[in-house]
Amino acid sequence: MIKNELSNLIERAATTAQERGILPHVAIPEASVERPQLPEHGDYASSIALKLARGARMKPLAIAETIVSVLPSSDAVARVWVAPPGFINFVLDDRWLARQVETILEASTSFGHVEIGNGHTVQVEFISANPTGPLVAVAGRGGSLGDALANILNAAGYKAQREYYLENAGSRMEAFHRSIYARYQQQFGIEAQVPDEGYHGEYLTDLAKEILGEHGSRYLDMPAEEAAPALGHIAMEKIIAGVKEDLARLGVHYERWFMQQQELFETSAVQRVIERLRQGGFLVEREGALWFTSSTLGEDKDNVVVRSNGIPTYFAADIAYHYNKLIERGFDRVVNIWGADHQGHLPRMRAGISALGIDPSRVTFIIHQMVTLKRGAEIVKMSKRAGHVVLLRDVLDEVGADACRFFFLSRSADSHMDFDLELAKKQSAENPVFYVQYAHARIASILRLAQDRGINYSGGDVSLLREPAEMALIRKMLYLPELVETAARALEPHHLPHYAVDLATAFHQFYEQCRVISDDQPMTAARLKLVAAAKTALANTLCLMGMSAPEQM
Repeated sequence: MIKNELSNLIERAATTAQERGILPHVAIPEASVERPQLPEHGDYASSIALKLARGARMKPLAIAETIVSVLPSSDAVARVWVAPPGFINFVLDDRWLARQVETILEASTSFGHVEIGNGHTVQVEFISANPTGPLVAVAGRGGSLGDALANILNAAGYKAQREYYLENAGSRMEAFHRSIYARYQQQFGIEAQVPDEGYHGEYLTDLAKEILGEHGSRYLDMPAEEAAPALGHIAMEKIIAGVKEDLARLGVHYERWFMQQQELFETSAVQRVIERLRQGGFLVEREGALWFTSSTLGEDKDNVVVRSNGIPTYFAADIAYHYNKLIERGFDRVVNIWGADHQGHLPRMRAGISALGIDPSRVTFIIHQMVTLKRGAEIVKMSKRAGHVVLLRDVLDEVGADACRFFFLSRSADSHMDFDLELAKKQSAENPVFYVQYAHARIASILRLAQDRGINYSGGDVSLLREPAEMALIRKMLYLPELVETAARALEPHHLPHYAVDLATAFHQFYEQCRVISDDQPMTAARLKLVAAAKTALANTLCLMGMSAPEQM
C-alpha cells in the first residue's frame, strides 16, 4: 500500500535528520499517514511533527519542514508540502497512478488483499440462534456481518473459520420439546396445551403435521417423558435443515456447526471446566447452588453455574465453549457476533474467561442492534406464522440475498437500522444495491463490446491516462487494500458498502466524462485497461460483501 511507503519515507527522513543533527535525538513515533477530509490537503497527510513537538522541544511546523527537507524522493509522489500547524501533505504522481492500473490487473482476484494477519487463526461465531424455530429477519444482520467479516479477515492474511453454535440443550429446548409434543397430540384431536413458556408460532403446527405424515401415531403410544424429547429431536433436525437452507440462500456457509449437547455436555466438557473454576478458587456453594464468584474479578454480582437441581446453567456452558475454542482447539482469537439481548452477558463472560487463565483480549464481542423492517414509512408487521417476528426467509423472498446483505452491512453493528424493503427492490440509482451492481454490469457490457469489435487492449499504454476523472477512479480503486486493513483491524465490515457506492460513483463519473471506445485506438486500449481494472476492484469489493457481481442487468 502506498500509505505504508509514505510512512517509511517519513521515518527514514526523521532518522536522517537526527543523524545530521538537525532534529533532536528523541524516540520517533510511528509515522502513520491518513487521508485528509479535504482534497486541497492532498492525497495523504502525516501528523508526526505534532507528535514529536513536545519531546523535541521544537515547534511542529519547524519539525515538519526539517523532515521534508531530507525526505527521500519517490516516483509515487508529485508534491509534498508543510501546512500549519505541522502537517506533512502529499499528492500522488499521475504517472505513478496510471501504472497502478497494471498492478491491479496483475493482482486480479487478490487485489485488495493485505498481509497483516500473519496466518493467525480467528474463529468467527455468529447467529447461533436456538434451534427452536426458523431464523428471524434480524439473524440476517448477524449472518451478513459475520460472513463478510470472515471474508475480510481472510483477505487480510488471517485464517478465519465461521462457526454456528447450536444450543440444543437446556430449559429452552425442553420447552420446545413440550411444545411440539402438544402440537403433535392436537393433530389427533387431543386437547393438549402448549406451555406458557413454550413456542406458539404456527410453524410448530406445520412441523407436527409433517412428522405425523412421516411417523404416524407411534409417539402417542409412548410415555410423554419419552415422546416429547423424541419428537423434539425430529423437529429440531428439520428446523436446522431449514436454517441451513435459509443461510445458503443468504450466501452464508459455515465451516463448522458446533452441537452444545453432544460436544459440551455428553463429553463432560462443562463439568471439567467447572472443576477448573473450583480448583482456581472461583466457586462457592450458596443456597444449594454453585456460584461463580465473578464479583472478585470486577463483575457487579456473582453468577450461578450449577443450579440447585444439579443442572449447569447456559453461562457454564458458554464458559466451557470458550475454553474449547481458545484452549482445546487453540484459536488465536475469537470473535462473537451476538444480538442486542446478549449485552448484559458480556461482563460475566469476560470474567469467566479470565478465571480460566485466558487473556480476555483474545475474545472480541460485537453486539449488533435490532432491525426495523419498513416499506417506505410503514413498519412491516410481524409474521403470523412465526408468532411474533418477521422471518429471514420472507425478507429473502421479497428482496433477494444481495439486497439483504448490502443493507444489513450498511450500518455499524452498534447502530439500530431501518431496512426499507421498497427501496431495496427499486431498479434505480436511488437503490444503492442496484447502483453498485449496475456499475459492474455496465463495465462488463463495455468489455463485451470491445470483444465483439475485436479490440485487443492487452498492450494498451496506461501512461496515456491523464484526465482528472481517470485519476479519481484510480485513486478510489487504490483505497481498497487500505479499507480491508482498516476493516480487519477494527472488525468493521460496514465500511464496504459505503466504499462500493463511492467506487461505483467514481466509475460512473469517469464513464460520463471520458469516452472509452473511440477512433483513437491507443486511448481506447488504455481506457479499456482502466475499465477492466475497475471491474476487478468492484467485483472484489462485492465478493468481500458476499454479493454477486452481475455481468448484465
